[in-house]
Amino acid sequence: MTATLAFFGLFVLLLALGAPILTAVGAAGLAFLWTHGLGVQVMAANVYSNIAKFPLLAIPFFILAGYVLDRVGVSRKLVDLLSLLIGPVPGGLALVAVGGCVLFGAISGTGPADTAAIGTLMIPAMVRRGYDVSFAAAVVAAAATTDVLIPPSVAFVVYGVITQTSVPRLFAAGVVPGLLMGAALAIPVYLISRRRGWGGDRWGTLPEIARATWDAKWGLLAPVVILGGIYSGIFTPTEAAVVGVAYGLFVGLVVQRNVTLRDLYDTFLEAGVASAVVMSVVAFAGLYSWTGATLGVMDQAAKAVAGLTDSPYVLLLLLNGLFLLAGMALDAISIFYVFLPILMPVMAKFGWDPVWFGVVMAVNLSIGTLTPPVALNLYVASHIAKAPLGQIARAVLPLLASLVVVLLLLTYCPALSLWFPDLLGVR
Repeated sequence: MTATLAFFGLFVLLLALGAPILTAVGAAGLAFLWTHGLGVQVMAANVYSNIAKFPLLAIPFFILAGYVLDRVGVSRKLVDLLSLLIGPVPGGLALVAVGGCVLFGAISGTGPADTAAIGTLMIPAMVRRGYDVSFAAAVVAAAATTDVLIPPSVAFVVYGVITQTSVPRLFAAGVVPGLLMGAALAIPVYLISRRRGWGGDRWGTLPEIARATWDAKWGLLAPVVILGGIYSGIFTPTEAAVVGVAYGLFVGLVVQRNVTLRDLYDTFLEAGVASAVVMSVVAFAGLYSWTGATLGVMDQAAKAVAGLTDSPYVLLLLLNGLFLLAGMALDAISIFYVFLPILMPVMAKFGWDPVWFGVVMAVNLSIGTLTPPVALNLYVASHIAKAPLGQIARAVLPLLASLVVVLLLLTYCPALSLWFPDLLGVR
């Protein structure tokens, strides 16, 4: 138990001292690798093996596909269509932002990218219509949490690799929970906007809606091509990510011809930086997890967690609280690598479906993108809105409450996550 506390304590101490997550998880793993004589020379091979996995290739390609399709203008056209459909109802523009994030989530795969793509369009538009800037930023940041659930999801790719769970089944299991999160967010958005007199724009005429639908066709078809290919068995999730990039480049360079070589350079650079951050965390978090497993720390921690209570319902409530707290300090990928080696034996003991548990974890971690200090969606929205992070964090509280309600529903009603993949027959 002393070794277990020391192993996790060093990691927590480094975070408390302000070390970046990558440094904290890498340094803690390396320190125990060295002090316990496991051989520092295994570090290079271990780090390489953590990222040299075919399924993980989906991560940089899904990120790149999202950046390419945003550069092509897909997000703007989706927003234009939703604006005509939702019209002047209370909170109309904010509801457009929620819908836009859900739709673009079926393309981008990451919450911060979704926040940036929709936020640059909708936050200024809402402010011009009289919405409070903090509320506008909070709505976009909260709506982008659906991106963690709506396939294709980078988080599900990582979870699937660690737990050896079917990524296509995880993708299918995330559809209904992602839509539930979007619907839950629409309720406080509508109520707050009606109380404060914030509306939308005008209703679109049938010809305008038809024209906007035609203009948005490439954005609407993108998830059909990517996800349809996965569920039909035409290609794997990794191949689907490559297809998504090719699709975006085809639309931008051949069909619409609105992407220049300079645009491509900037897009590939931005996607490369984002991918490097994610894959670096994967590499060193994997080292940390392997070191803990080799030393037996993870087994000790798993026994301690399983021994907390004999009630699976109470344990799930405790785990949700733990994940929510962890989401305040860690990103989703680090949490997967730190906690899953501990929790996989616990899942086996209680007979929990790993796909359903992956959805529950993903919802927790999506909420973590809204809870400081590590609140990636809020930081992106704050940068776009040029508003203080504290004000946006306060404005997001009622939206956060609605997401917690969805979390509890999904935790104690696994069928909400599993019926859709069962319906599709995805294994």
